[in-house]
Amino acid sequence: MERSLTMELVRVTEAAALASARWMGRGKKEAADNAATEAMRKVFDTIPMQGTVVIGEGEMDEAPMLYIGEELGTGHGPEVDVAVDPLEGTNILAAGTWGAFAVIAIADRGNLLHAPDMYMDKIAVGPECAGKIDINAPVIENLKAVAKAKNKAIEDVVAIVLNRPRHDQIISEIREAGARIKLITDGDVAAALNTAFDFTGVDIMFGIGGAPEGVLAAVGLKCLGGELQGKLKPQNDEELRRCHEMGIADVDKVLTMDDLVKGDDCIFAATGITDGELLKGVQFKEGSIGTTQSLVMRAKSGTVRFIDGRHSLKTKPNLVMK
Repeated sequence: MERSLTMELVRVTEAAALASARWMGRGKKEAADNAATEAMRKVFDTIPMQGTVVIGEGEMDEAPMLYIGEELGTGHGPEVDVAVDPLEGTNILAAGTWGAFAVIAIADRGNLLHAPDMYMDKIAVGPECAGKIDINAPVIENLKAVAKAKNKAIEDVVAIVLNRPRHDQIISEIREAGARIKLITDGDVAAALNTAFDFTGVDIMFGIGGAPEGVLAAVGLKCLGGELQGKLKPQNDEELRRCHEMGIADVDKVLTMDDLVKGDDCIFAATGITDGELLKGVQFKEGSIGTTQSLVMRAKSGTVRFIDGRHSLKTKPNLVMK
């Protein structure tokens, strides 16, 4: 992939963030998601690449979402797989709470797992703990491994978990081990990434979330040297059939980083919509100015950039809610 795509992708997530931020706290998650999607699609049309959505928000008949199989870009340039979530955390934005962002990941054609829209059990850590975790091991063993790798007492380890009834057992085991917990309402892509940045205070992520979000998080962690392991969790015969169509005969197979994102070249970009541990959210300033904070990373070069943007909205009427 051309390195110039790195900065081009930031333009896409910035546009989505600015468009959807107008809906913060208004309780209309579908309208916010539509605004983010429309803004993304318009900027994608200007990017010199031959992109195909392999992880999106639905099938072709579910437009206007960025659907699986949709072609993005100008039709010239590198051929890439695209994983996209125009608004990661629709409920977060609708409530005006913590940690919504717009996110994209790309890799060379054929290198991203075509994750079905089903649950995935996940465990994620940052670079210090890569190679030390095992999704099949007991919770306490993974906590001990993280504590040892980070030279911490287990009481000082912070695990981040989606606050769902399905995680009651995991939460109980973390508490019994003496580790601390950060419970979140939504947004496990951000949760996984937070494990790789010391300033967030998060050491490990546990729990079941969306499989597409697992691939997005894996791309980000590959750029950072971290690790995510996953196991698909089909809930019915139809989902099991989809796994088999993907070539996964054994649904208990542990999906490693190389299963989720192959090769050594991938790019991850995200822009904050509401404030989070990792990124500041969009703010609208006097004089029709919008400010953004974005994260963009490329695995091949190991480059990690935090980008503060200042945008004139006078020339972008499509970003103004009517």
